[in-house]
Amino acid sequence: MTTHLHVTAWALAFILFIVVVILNKSGKEKGAKIVHMILRLDYLLILFSGGSLLSAYFGGSSMMGEAIFKGLAGIWAVFAMEMIAVKMARHEATKSFWIQLVIAVVITLILGFGRLPL
Repeated sequence: MTTHLHVTAWALAFILFIVVVILNKSGKEKGAKIVHMILRLDYLLILFSGGSLLSAYFGGSSMMGEAIFKGLAGIWAVFAMEMIAVKMARHEATKSFWIQLVIAVVITLILGFGRLPL
């Protein structure tokens, strides 16, 4: 159940993030700000469900280190998405945060779907 919630929250976050980027690029700051606030609420859902999944590994699992690293990479991805949205609203450079987002998402997906059983 928690896994489905977490994956759904991530999918929703990526959709909302794309909408924020498109609205910022088209100059619709008010709409971008509203969607950005909804995205921030989704971040809380991601953190809650991710923490719940992570706690399942603290029972002496041999993959606890990888689960912690995946959690940190997931937090890094959320941070990069947030910084891109904020910097775009201020019309500042975002290239380094896009690179960080790609790296963090790749690490998270490889560990989440490839290595960790939950």
